[in-house]
Amino acid sequence: MRVPQRPGPSADGNLPLELTAFVGRSAELGELSRVLESGRLVTVTGAGGVGKSRLAARAAAGAAPRDGVWRVDLAPVRDPEFVDYAVVEALGLTDHTTRLPRETLVDQLAGRRILLLLDGVEHLVDACAELVAGLLRQLPDLAVLAVGRRPLGVAGERLFPLGPLGEDEAVELFAERAGRQGLRVRDCPEVREVCRRLDGIPLAVELAAGRLRALSPGQLLARLDDRFRLLTGGGQDALPRHRTLRTAIGWSHELCTPAERLLWARLSVFAGTFDLEAAEYVCSGDGLAAEEVLDVLAELLAQSVVSRAETGSGVRYRMLDTVRAYGADWLAAAGDAGRLRRRHRDWFMGLATWCELEWFSPRQGEVAARVEAELPNLRAALDHCLTEPEEAHLGQYLAGSLWFCWAGCGRLSEGRRWLERSLEPDSEYPQSRLKALWVLGYVAILQGDAVPALGALQECRTEAELAADPTAVAYAEHRTGCLALVTDDMARAETLLRSALARYQEIGELNSNVLMAQVELAMTRAFLGDLADAVRLCEDVRQVCEDHGERWARSYALYVLAYAAWQDGDHAAARELLTDCLGHAHGFRDLLGSVLTIELLALVTVAQGDPAEAAVLQGAAGRMWPSVGLPLFGSAHYNAPHALCEATARRALGEERYAECVRQGVLLDREAAVARALEYFGVRPLDALPAPRGPVRQQRDGADMRKPAASPTRKGGETAG
Repeated sequence: MRVPQRPGPSADGNLPLELTAFVGRSAELGELSRVLESGRLVTVTGAGGVGKSRLAARAAAGAAPRDGVWRVDLAPVRDPEFVDYAVVEALGLTDHTTRLPRETLVDQLAGRRILLLLDGVEHLVDACAELVAGLLRQLPDLAVLAVGRRPLGVAGERLFPLGPLGEDEAVELFAERAGRQGLRVRDCPEVREVCRRLDGIPLAVELAAGRLRALSPGQLLARLDDRFRLLTGGGQDALPRHRTLRTAIGWSHELCTPAERLLWARLSVFAGTFDLEAAEYVCSGDGLAAEEVLDVLAELLAQSVVSRAETGSGVRYRMLDTVRAYGADWLAAAGDAGRLRRRHRDWFMGLATWCELEWFSPRQGEVAARVEAELPNLRAALDHCLTEPEEAHLGQYLAGSLWFCWAGCGRLSEGRRWLERSLEPDSEYPQSRLKALWVLGYVAILQGDAVPALGALQECRTEAELAADPTAVAYAEHRTGCLALVTDDMARAETLLRSALARYQEIGELNSNVLMAQVELAMTRAFLGDLADAVRLCEDVRQVCEDHGERWARSYALYVLAYAAWQDGDHAAARELLTDCLGHAHGFRDLLGSVLTIELLALVTVAQGDPAEAAVLQGAAGRMWPSVGLPLFGSAHYNAPHALCEATARRALGEERYAECVRQGVLLDREAAVARALEYFGVRPLDALPAPRGPVRQQRDGADMRKPAASPTRKGGETAG
């Protein structure tokens, strides 16, 4: 089966690269395609802006490995530690366990014939080389196409150096880019001379063509001739094409107005893509008013300095890595880099606060999409907080505020890494530290890592009592009760969860976490045999969720209601509840919720008379559990439905047929397993949550969310603790 892919932003337009215009390079494309047929590791090298990414994407799109081609954009990744995580995320793999992401890749890609396109490896060569060498050694069916300015230096690597365009192709590209602006450019001596002066480097040619709204080709040539020698950079020992590229970028920079240069430099603080509101806040001030940013940005778009694309979370922008690096140099030279990074941090801390509040609202799906789009910037903000002196508390606050991303959107492994890193230094701000501790405990519970979870929660409880923080005490007690539930200590689970719910009520806390405490208490009551109380608790949760537009906690309430319906013999109701639950859990990329639901769907399926399909579902769940943690938490209570389903199916099918059906299920990846389960019951699969119809505006109840939040809000949102 294919590895599920969520197409990532491209290096030159926030679209899959194979969908962008492709001019010339027919000979190079044919040769690279032939090299890919015979080499397991091919690296396309060349200067920045020479067209490596576009050629590699086109060649990869023409390849036909059995299980697909997957692209990983490494340009936004700054820390070598997160290279493996970036690959896992780009392939759409989800792993809730404590395994390293490398282990996840090897396990889930075993036996699959895929081509992995690693784009932008030059700043992470050592980490990429180690990853690629390990994967190629352990996955004989894997092939890798790397793109960067330097080789990886891995044994067996075949290099494909890419040079500039030929003159005819450069002229064709120049004319094509002019045509995008509604301008017709004929092949004339001035155009050819411009392309020659720019050495046929595609990025340089495109930047020049972007000036045609204001200048004729002859004027372009004259201005380039005036500045060519002055702006040549990179030192006399640099390769000519490197000097020419910097010349082209510098020349384009020189032609910008002061406001355009200022915005270009300031936009370099963004990682990956960004939206208009972020640019208006982060880049305004000191010579550039917020209301001027849109007009200046439009000019940078017209000049191909910035590109624009429609995405699921609205209109977004990005700069090519080479262009961003040039702007970053100017920002550093102006001595303004530190201030801009702080403004960037403030904006994304405000965004995280807003998203956490809106998670408990009808905009929950929009929040999931927004966080997905902003992950590179959120990581950059986290990294800034955790590498700057005196800002550890901000890193703790940000890592804790993103609990819904780590726990609700399938990023437990990455979240745990940030949380542990944020807690390494001591902090003088106990509230942010306490929140990071209980979130860390929660993440570890979901990973099935009980000992560290208990340690973090006990530390949180002790420090919260010393600090007289009732909210943090409630969260620590709640999560300790959750730990007791999954380790079969039902009496302790009930005591702790009831106490935590009472504390939440006393302090006026109501959010997704509080509702999950009630769901966990309901599950405890169901396991203790009191189905009526479990149903009462979860019907209350379902009503509150529907009143507030909450779907994540609601899906877990539906799971418990389905369990109770099955116990009562109402298999049709259980099936309806479980398909609703599965669609939303899968939409949020909540692997734990998905696999628990598939396990119970298997039991309902066998009860409704189809033991073969039930065995297939059990096989699919069995394949998913290693990415979650200990199957069914190692809990006798959670395992009871699984054991009953297995015994019933074995008895009906016989050992040989049962094993054959389980093997069929094991062949299904997560996407296919969910699709099969939903389609079997006549439900259209929900591949993703509904995307927002437009850009998510950071505004709540009239408050101006364009300004960073000065402090967390306690009542009514998950910022407490």
